[in-house]
Parts: sequence; C-alpha cells; structure tokens
Amino acid sequence: MTKKEVALEDDAEIEPSTQTDLARPEAGKAESTEEETEGLESEAKAPEAPETPGVEEAAEEEEEIEIVEEKFYDLNLRRIWTAPREKRTPRAVRYVRQYAAQRMKTDNVSLSEETNSLLWKRGISKPPRKIRIRVVKDKEGKVIVFPGEGK
Repeated sequence: MTKKEVALEDDAEIEPSTQTDLARPEAGKAESTEEETEGLESEAKAPEAPETPGVEEAAEEEEEIEIVEEKFYDLNLRRIWTAPREKRTPRAVRYVRQYAAQRMKTDNVSLSEETNSLLWKRGISKPPRKIRIRVVKDKEGKVIVFPGEGK
C-alpha cells in the first residue's frame, strides 16, 4: 500500500468518529433550543393570562363589594346641553358624580368604566340626553356608579 492509500483509510476511520462527535453537540444544541423555546412560550403565555381575567376581575370586584345600599336613577341630562360644545361630556361626568354624591350622602364617588364609556360614546360634544344608572354604596362608604338596565 502506498502512503496515499493508508492516509485515505485513516481519514475514512476518522471521519465517522468526527461526524458522530459533531452530531452530538448539535443534538445538545437542538435539545437546549427546544427547552429555550418551551421556556419562551411559557413566558409568552404568562402575560396573556392576566389580560383575560382583567375583564373577569372587574365582574368579580362588582360581586365582591359588600353592598349596603343600591339605587337606580334615571337622569335627564338636558341641562348639560346648555354648556359650550367642547365642555358637554366632561360636565355630564361631573354632574353624574355630584348627583350620586347628593343622593348617597358621601363625597367618595367613582364612575365605573362602563358608565364612563356610556357618557363618552358619542364624543365630547354629544353626551346622551338621558341615562339610567345604578348607584351602589359599600360598607366603607365608597359609592360606585354603574350603568343601569335598559337605555
């Protein structure tokens, strides 16, 4: 045998072992990337979970409130329309707060997101003419205004 033939036989023996050595680290890399992707997927899913319960939490908060007093009112917002165009809806929000504070005898009044969006639905210059609200007072004296059934 010549030196070239011996060298070719030696290379043939070396190549399979180097190929397996090279394949093993790649397999290790593949496993680690799979683990990383699983970790990233679980991290990506984690922030999505609080968004969905956010809607449910709002409903649960309403249920968790220990209601001491609950009343329904139909408000005619006709006097709001005497205000300048660009001040009507903010004035309607202040009026609803003031009305609830007077009726429930407290200054701690907040509007729910639904009530606020009901007032702002048509923009700053066209609040609704009439609304129905549900005013809830809890044991701590905090008053929350929710939209009532109907309108």
